[in-house]
Amino acid sequence: MQPTNTADPAYFHKVVDCQLACPAHTPVPEYIRLIAQGRYADAYMVNWVSNVFPGVLGRTCDRPCEPACRRGRVEQSNGSQPEPVAICRLKRVAADMKDDIRHRMPAIAPRNGKRVACVGAGPASLTVARDLAPLGYEVTVFDGEAKAGGFIRSQIPRFRLPESVIDEETGYILDLGVEFRSGQRIDSMKGLLAQGYDAVFVGCGAPRGRDLDIPGRREIKENIHIGIDWLASVSFGHITSIGKRVIVLGGGNTAMDCCRSSRRLGGTDVKVIVRSGFDEMKASPWEKEDAQHEGIPIINFHVPKTFEHDNGRLTGMTFEVVRAVYDDKGRRSLVPTGQPDVLVECDAVLIAVGQENAFPWIEPDCGIAFDKWGLPVLGQESLQSTLPNVFFGGDAAFGPKNIITAVAQGHEAAVSIDRFLHGEDVAQRPAPATKLLSQKMGIHEWSFDNDVSLDARFKVPWAKAEQALASIRVEVELGFDAATAFKEASRCLNCDVQTVFTREACIECDACVDICPMDCITFTENGEEADLRQRLNAPALNLAQDLYVSAELKTGRVLVKDEDVCLHCGLCAERCPTGAWDMQKFLLTTTKAGPACRNPSKVLEAA
Repeated sequence: MQPTNTADPAYFHKVVDCQLACPAHTPVPEYIRLIAQGRYADAYMVNWVSNVFPGVLGRTCDRPCEPACRRGRVEQSNGSQPEPVAICRLKRVAADMKDDIRHRMPAIAPRNGKRVACVGAGPASLTVARDLAPLGYEVTVFDGEAKAGGFIRSQIPRFRLPESVIDEETGYILDLGVEFRSGQRIDSMKGLLAQGYDAVFVGCGAPRGRDLDIPGRREIKENIHIGIDWLASVSFGHITSIGKRVIVLGGGNTAMDCCRSSRRLGGTDVKVIVRSGFDEMKASPWEKEDAQHEGIPIINFHVPKTFEHDNGRLTGMTFEVVRAVYDDKGRRSLVPTGQPDVLVECDAVLIAVGQENAFPWIEPDCGIAFDKWGLPVLGQESLQSTLPNVFFGGDAAFGPKNIITAVAQGHEAAVSIDRFLHGEDVAQRPAPATKLLSQKMGIHEWSFDNDVSLDARFKVPWAKAEQALASIRVEVELGFDAATAFKEASRCLNCDVQTVFTREACIECDACVDICPMDCITFTENGEEADLRQRLNAPALNLAQDLYVSAELKTGRVLVKDEDVCLHCGLCAERCPTGAWDMQKFLLTTTKAGPACRNPSKVLEAA
């Protein structure tokens, strides 16, 4: 194998698995250390720069960082139950325990004469506004509702996300000089472009929920609701009750919100019924667990056949029982079991089987192309449409995803808009800023806590069931207190503090090999990667994680380190008699809109 190029930012970024997995690349270990130090406002601002909505995401994020967390892999290798660090809930700690941070918001530059319109006031549009407004752009956000937030406000129930948190975090953005035109739904792209905006960002989400066209549907006019529309009506107080017996169709997070909301609005017999198997449901594992914790059964492998009614009044649904069969390529088919159809009586049905994009307000001849699925044709990274001054992001771009993806796309779209309006190629993306900094404070003393906690993951306390189920506005999760937050933060392995090896200083004494608690380090003859992975002191079986390979040493051997299960404990650096190992903090920050994302020569010309 060739020596590892540690100067390439992608190498060490890949070692910080949580940050790599986050669509917005939030520096997770950095803010967790700040929380452990009680520096909650600092931790909040680290989050705010990347993910914009720490309080919202600390309660509702889909948490792609947590399955990637190295802590789970390390515990699994030791035979323990793998439990990642509670990254998401620690984010909430920073939001809940911070002091006033309004004075730390970006200064607003003088107006630069450029006007940008954002359609929709959801997370993607607000991220674009957050990035561009401080640069002097005149940003106007249009939304049909009275308050900003988009689907954050309309689709996520208040028992998961209090409205005060939404108001606070959308307020930080609107206070940056953004003009918010509430109650103004855009009904014509041509009409919007005619208003002279230099760029338009479309972040209107995927506003149409899928219906279920099966026998009986057209005869029943009441008590069958599209899930996302029903949640919005509940959120805005238009619906305050539901029947006792409720069927929720669908296996995603929207279905989980529907069933848990139904329990709080009077549903005493609420069931979730899905076509797939339980493990194949799209809902996050913790969302399914929360629903079951509240006594809601999830019935799988039942395919809806009919809506049953009595003269147009809903009485129940029938389902065909199926099983999953897989072909030799792993493709799944649902095959009838031959069992009799199942009749489930009900008073209401909530259909949460998916969402679709809808752009009836974008005229076919305005220059924006759409694909066969009705999605805009976009640059994968630039998010620029076929009409050069129009950009998309969030669910409106590539279909429904989640909040953190919408934020990440908002950042990318803001970079594209900034480059486009400075006459630069939007296809060229700015590199992230990175740095390595030694953590050495003495011979055996580091500026970070390198003691590996043996604690299991701490549980987030819940409100009492009788209180939580009595009102749809009582927040269920109470969040960590300061003491528990400290203990949970201490479980972080500081994966951004890298073990950096200096070949010239190594005397090949093998002291680091002897002391490594995970057998990560091996001195051996070089070879092809597949062979080398098997010859290490502990075989490196996770092919997704690179090996750290040195140049040839004096004996002709190479040093090989398996990054996969390293504890970043620093024992190798403490034991090394020559200082060949050092612990260096790697910080990667993605480049946002502004001078840093543009061609330096053009910046100088403009100045």
